[in-house]
Amino acid sequence: MNRVERALMHALFVHLHHNIDKAIDFGIFRELNEKVGEMWPGRLLIGPDANDDAAVFSFPEDDVLMVAKMESHCSPCVPRPYDGAATGAGGAMRDVVAMGGRPLFLLDFIGTRPLDQEVIVGPCGFDDECTCGQCERMTSGDRVNLLVTGIRDMCQAMDVFVVGGGLSTSFSDIVPAVVVAVIGRLVTEGPLTKPAKSAGDRIIILGETSDDGNDTLYRAGLVDEMRPARALFDRERATMDAALSAMKTGAIKACSDLGAAGIGAAVSESVRFGGLGARVDLSRVPTAKEGLTPEEILICETQARMLFQVAPDDVEEVMGVLEQSHPNAAVIGEVTAEEEAVFSHGEDVVARIPNHPDPQVLRELGQ
Repeated sequence: MNRVERALMHALFVHLHHNIDKAIDFGIFRELNEKVGEMWPGRLLIGPDANDDAAVFSFPEDDVLMVAKMESHCSPCVPRPYDGAATGAGGAMRDVVAMGGRPLFLLDFIGTRPLDQEVIVGPCGFDDECTCGQCERMTSGDRVNLLVTGIRDMCQAMDVFVVGGGLSTSFSDIVPAVVVAVIGRLVTEGPLTKPAKSAGDRIIILGETSDDGNDTLYRAGLVDEMRPARALFDRERATMDAALSAMKTGAIKACSDLGAAGIGAAVSESVRFGGLGARVDLSRVPTAKEGLTPEEILICETQARMLFQVAPDDVEEVMGVLEQSHPNAAVIGEVTAEEEAVFSHGEDVVARIPNHPDPQVLRELGQ
């Protein structure tokens, strides 16, 4: 197992971001929802235990399907409050889009130190003392203004209402709590789901990849500097519009937002949940800059990207729709019958991620 395989497998099978069920018993919510469902049958289509990007539901006496997602984006708001909050909002919006929904409403919650306390914003923010000379000292209140502005600017770019939220100044931690909830309306005939559906389906990426959002590589010691993902407002809007247009063709069989651990996580989770495999050529991925390593293309969390799975006969139609409004779309691989995701760069294999790693390997990764 090489270092990038170790980093990605840790993110997928150990880190709580992808394994919330290890900390929270979703069974208690399933039991609750089944009980409530006796009064409101058929109203919750996709709930918290579905391993998908967002919830899908309808209101009683209304057949319109709604999509909802709540997401935290706390740690990136230490070095980059504005970008961290904006990308948190953008990520939750993309999760709604991934299900076939158009984001409409947002609520946010911010928890921080008392507003007059000093905080450090920049690379040394986690240490609470700057040694790099690049950080900025400001009050917690000034940082809150940056957080709120980042959320506002993303909502403005995406034409999403801010309908409410909350603020607490009783937090003592260096890391602020930044949480957003996004609600939208389904625009497809039914919800799109993350699990891969059929071997042979082609994998299409929308959007450019760069070297920002390298948290997974940084935690694995593969890069020296953590570079949180930057907000890409115009690209985010273009990606949403192109994705929704492609979805309306009815040809998208599975869809994923490219969030934490990027292409590696999105592909690996999709095929694992579908009981299938994948082969992806990272050299085909559109990039925003030259000189990216295969590992960066595989794992970085650059914003404004989506991943689709399409039957071979429908690729031309979907690509045609995407290319009408977005310059960066490419077929990068296909779903296979194998139970592993294989990522190559040209002829060189970069990583193999099994659907079911050896338990001993997982124990070692968790140590």
